[in-house]
Amino acid sequence: GHEYGNVRGVFEMKLVYICSPLRGEPEKNIAKANEYAREEAMKGNCAIAPHCVFTQFLNDEVPEERSLGQEMGKALLCRCDELLVCGSIISEGMREEIKTAYENGIAVLGRDLSIADIEDAVFGETEQCCEMV
Repeated sequence: GHEYGNVRGVFEMKLVYICSPLRGEPEKNIAKANEYAREEAMKGNCAIAPHCVFTQFLNDEVPEERSLGQEMGKALLCRCDELLVCGSIISEGMREEIKTAYENGIAVLGRDLSIADIEDAVFGETEQCCEMV
């Protein structure tokens, strides 16, 4: 029979969604997202940085393509084990991704920010944070 080697190990790999800014300085931000993804890969996780992948075939400057990329990002995120918030700035696009993670029960972790800071930035101005009894 075939030797499937490390198949079980592959399925035990965590899928980590890299959540970081894109707009503003796209080249710099894509390079950073690649660094974050590499960091996770070196920990033995399967890191996915959509900015690095989708920008290869979608143009973020074209509104329709940007929103298609965002929808694809959400589809991908919903199949991941965790979302890793990278950097110390949370952009509007990142906020949407973080909300999607919370709505779908995906673990949210911060690389540079605490979870309290992330939650405050994402839910701070809305009534969603006020369910503290």
